Order: sequence, then structure tokens, then C-alpha cells
Amino acid sequence: MEKKQSHRKYFQGLVVSDKMDKTIVVKVETLKMHPIYKKYVKKWKKYKVHDEKNIAKEGDVVLIGETRPLSATKYFELIEIVKKQG
Repeated sequence: MEKKQSHRKYFQGLVVSDKMDKTIVVKVETLKMHPIYKKYVKKWKKYKVHDEKNIAKEGDVVLIGETRPLSATKYFELIEIVKKQG
């Protein structure tokens, strides 16, 4: 029996909103090199993430993983809380 390779994406980011039920908004920052100027530019993107038990709070650093589409805009789920806020 062969073991399948996981093509799941994982990101670490900061919770910027927890106002929705079972959903948090996570801001993920990445560094990309500019192709012409060869300088690193900080880029960020916000993802809507499924939080089944509503345990993540605003300001927490969390690990999120890709999953099947759960709604029109939600296709990541909360894996773990890396660092609690405060």
C-alpha cells in the first residue's frame, strides 16, 4: 500500500478578526524578491479560516492548513494556536 504525498499548503499568520461565528480572518505575511531591483518586498494576504470551536482570538499567532472549500471564500482550517495573545 502506497502512502500519498500531501499537497496541502500550510501558513502561519496573525488573527486580525474573530467577529464571525466559527470563522477567523488571518493575515499572512511573505517576503518576495523584486525581479528587477533584487530587493525583498513584504507582501501580505488575508484568509478566512474555519475555527470549529471558536478558540482563536484576535492577536493570536496561528498555523492554518488548506482544506476543501467550506464556503465561497473559506478554504483553510485552523491547525493549532502557536502563540496566544497576552
